[in-house]
Amino acid sequence: MLGTGQGAGKLSAVGLGQYILQQLSQHQRDPLSVLREVSIQELTKVPGIGNAKATTILAAIELGKRVYQSRPADKTIVDDPAVAAAALSHDLMWQSQERFAVLLLDVKHRLIGTQIITIGTATETLAHPRDIFREVIRQGATRAIVAHNHPSGNLEPSPEDITLTQQLLSGAQFLGLPILDHLILGNGDYLSLRQTTPLWNDSPQGD
Repeated sequence: MLGTGQGAGKLSAVGLGQYILQQLSQHQRDPLSVLREVSIQELTKVPGIGNAKATTILAAIELGKRVYQSRPADKTIVDDPAVAAAALSHDLMWQSQERFAVLLLDVKHRLIGTQIITIGTATETLAHPRDIFREVIRQGATRAIVAHNHPSGNLEPSPEDITLTQQLLSGAQFLGLPILDHLILGNGDYLSLRQTTPLWNDSPQGD
């Protein structure tokens, strides 16, 4: 049980989930879309959901996101930026906030999974090389593609994007964990920094 309350009643976790989805589906909204970005304030508007239960529900949603994002994939071979962009599209392409993600690959460039590293504002997000490499190592990946989105749809890399990429490529050489590309996604399109900058010539990755 996730607790009791007027409206929610003595429901099992499954029953409570169905009840919340039913409540969120009012006003012609897609409940699953709402649930992905729901806040404590929105949840507490559901009859029978107090602050404590809302906090528990949000924790469960976040856990579900992390499991989904890092789930084993179907061993798709990522041998082209378009394949990588497609794998990251759900998490990055149409988001209203900047997100930084990593595509995790094995030694044969087969997809292991994806992971969101940070979520920022509508104009910027922060990612540190140590957080990125920590996730790559934790997931047992031996290759990675990093990516972030530009909600504006302007795919031109910022000076900060270039600096971070340089830092990642240098770190990748030291750790022996090649960074194969850095993609910028937005508004249905993508840009590959590997294809459009000389950074990989300056810091070869030994793909």
